[in-house]
Amino acid sequence: QMWEEAIALGKELAEQYENEMFDYEQLSELLRKQAQFYENIVKVIRPKPDYFAVGYYGQGFPTFIRNKVFIYRGKEYERREDFEARLLTQFPNAEKMKTTSPPGDDIKTSSGQYIQCFTVKPKLDLPSKFHRPVSEQIVSFYRVNEVQRFEYSRPVRKGEKNPDNEFANMWIERTIYVTAYKLPGILRWFEVKSVFMVEISPLENAIETMQLTNDKINNMVQQHLSDPNLPINPLSMLLNGIVDPAVMGGFANYEKAFFTEKYMHEHPEDHDKIEKLKDLIAWQIPFLAEGIRIHGEKVTEALRPFHERMEACFRQLKDKVEKQYGVRAILSSVDERRGSRPRSMVRSFTMPSSSRPLSVASVSSLSSDSTPSRPGSDG
Repeated sequence: QMWEEAIALGKELAEQYENEMFDYEQLSELLRKQAQFYENIVKVIRPKPDYFAVGYYGQGFPTFIRNKVFIYRGKEYERREDFEARLLTQFPNAEKMKTTSPPGDDIKTSSGQYIQCFTVKPKLDLPSKFHRPVSEQIVSFYRVNEVQRFEYSRPVRKGEKNPDNEFANMWIERTIYVTAYKLPGILRWFEVKSVFMVEISPLENAIETMQLTNDKINNMVQQHLSDPNLPINPLSMLLNGIVDPAVMGGFANYEKAFFTEKYMHEHPEDHDKIEKLKDLIAWQIPFLAEGIRIHGEKVTEALRPFHERMEACFRQLKDKVEKQYGVRAILSSVDERRGSRPRSMVRSFTMPSSSRPLSVASVSSLSSDSTPSRPGSDG
């Protein structure tokens, strides 16, 4: 299902058919296949394989993998447990390590075999040709393909534990792995050539979490707009988990942790980041509104009471957020310029200078002097 690669090869072949061989019959057949590939990219939801970091430690391993780390691309729908079992069958005498921290010299110089395995997240690296708004269906391929940078995040508490708000001192220790070549390639695994670590502050972690939540709503809305036959259950769970006061808590926790006079006085350098977080909270409302509108059109009569309760919760949330952080709306003029194209096309924007897609929320709020540093975005 790597239709993007097939299209690239097809273009080379089409050049030969059209300008060298003058075989228009083969050319027409090839172009029909290409048209089908483009349609598949937009309409077919493809599985996203997981990636795993694997370290082989100890003198018992062959020299070409000894004390080295590799990134593996798992099979479709393969869980980490299944991947580990498959890996350990190749090294039946190896001992699986229970920690994700780099081992000490005692492990590396031992005569045994120790295998360390954990899931890593691929970092999106969009091709430079995507310098305009791009549909999530197009972007989704590059989230797990043509990737060379991977990250593993570990929460770390600093300072005294706050029983009322765990977000206040929740730092993220993020390790970035860069492989020798992009995955997938000739092989499904490549050696890690460089590793570095960055720390994400609690406020930056909150900004990132809000951004990811907005993107998740946005992406699911796009999927339902492009395919009306999708089941409604995942959308129901996502929306209800955000708007239901009994389930959520993110807004209130962020407000208690970062939007206080005490925090602003102690961290004046975070003013722009706080404004960014408020902006992301405000932008979540139009995304939720679109999701609830779609949910209302597709909900069954049996689930109508559930939808009506969700609508009531959303109205309360909308009033609160708009009163505190202002009103945001997706510009109708953009939709008009798009004409009859799906509304989903304007819901996601890609910044050429960034290594990951940003929703229209962040594009609207980013500026050169207020953007929080994105760890691992360069070098």
